[in-house]
Amino acid sequence: MDEEIKTAVDFLKKGGVILYPTDTIWGLGCDATNEEAVRKIYAIKQRTDEKSMLVILDSPDKLPEYVEQVPDIAWNIIEVTDKPLTIIYPGAQQLAKNLLAEDGSIGIRITHDEFCRKLVRSLKRPVVSTSANISGKPWPADFSKIGPEIVSQVDYVVKHRQDDKKQGKPSGIIKLGVNGEVKVIRE
Repeated sequence: MDEEIKTAVDFLKKGGVILYPTDTIWGLGCDATNEEAVRKIYAIKQRTDEKSMLVILDSPDKLPEYVEQVPDIAWNIIEVTDKPLTIIYPGAQQLAKNLLAEDGSIGIRITHDEFCRKLVRSLKRPVVSTSANISGKPWPADFSKIGPEIVSQVDYVVKHRQDDKKQGKPSGIIKLGVNGEVKVIRE
């Protein structure tokens, strides 16, 4: 796994797009601070940049670096969550501008997957994590369900867990307001 992470990080540092296993489903990823790399993912997904994408971090300790003011309730939610959960935070910062929603918010998931944690830690930046599919088409439950039109456009396909047939599913999504408001987007 360490060699795979090193190779994937090399591609990410050069502005490349990778296809990789996450704690949910297979995803397209890039350096979340690189606008050109983010643009490549929108092109692969055939999606406009009005619809933001989420990023993964390896630790909640890094949230203040990418969110202006982390709502207090976020810490409690992160602590008690036992399945993958993306939290949309107001006031994103230090991320590619074309990654953010129109209101300046960003979806962040703290990953507990060993591969993803090591990937983010090695890159030393958040990694974009969006489903490996054309926008509007079904998301792939495992690697074998990823279409050739996706695989052929990425710079690197991670070999780790390609044979895993465990059916993944997207994370839950909630949106937090600065005053602690919570809105469930997807359970």
